[in-house]
Amino acid sequence: MKWRKWNRIIHRDLGYIFFFMTIIYAISGIAINHLNDWNPNYIITTKEVQTKENITKPELTKTAVKKILEENGEVKTYKKHYFPNDYTLKVFILGGTLTLDMDTGWGIIEKTKKRPVLGPMNYLHYNPVKWWTIFSDIFAGALVLLAFSGILIIKGKKGMKGRGAWLTTLGIIIPIIYLIIYYY
Repeated sequence: MKWRKWNRIIHRDLGYIFFFMTIIYAISGIAINHLNDWNPNYIITTKEVQTKENITKPELTKTAVKKILEENGEVKTYKKHYFPNDYTLKVFILGGTLTLDMDTGWGIIEKTKKRPVLGPMNYLHYNPVKWWTIFSDIFAGALVLLAFSGILIIKGKKGMKGRGAWLTTLGIIIPIIYLIIYYY
C-alpha cells in the first residue's frame, strides 16, 4: 500500500470517530467565545412584581413571605428568606430568587434553568473530569493528525503544490497577524 492510501484511511476513520466531538467543541467554542454577550449555560428570566401586602420587617414571617409568593404563583417554590439590609427582602425559590424592596413593594423574580443542548456541550468543553480530559487530549491529537492528513489528501495543482499551499499559507498568516497586533 502507498502512503497516500494510508493517509486517506487515517483521515477518513479519524473523521468518522471524532465527527460528533468536533461538532460539540465547535458549537460550544462559539458559545464560550461570546460569554460577555450571553450565558450559554443557563436561561435567565426576570419578572417585575409588586406586592399588595403591607410589608415591614417584623411582620415578615415565613407565612407572610409565602403569601407574597402566592400573588406571583411561586408559593410552592419557597425555600427560605432573609434580609440583606433594612429595606430589602431576599427570598430563595426553586430555580431562582425574589428580591423585594420593602418600602415600595416592587421586586424582581429571577429564575435560571439549564440550557437543554448547549449547557451539556459546554460542560464537556470545560473538561469536567479526569477521564474526559484524557479523551479530550486524544481528540486534540486526532485533530492534529486530521489537519496534516487533510492537507496531503489532494495532490497536484489543487493540493500542496498549488492552490492548497496558498490557502494553507493564508490560514497560517491570519493568526500570526492577529498575534502581532494584539498579543505582542
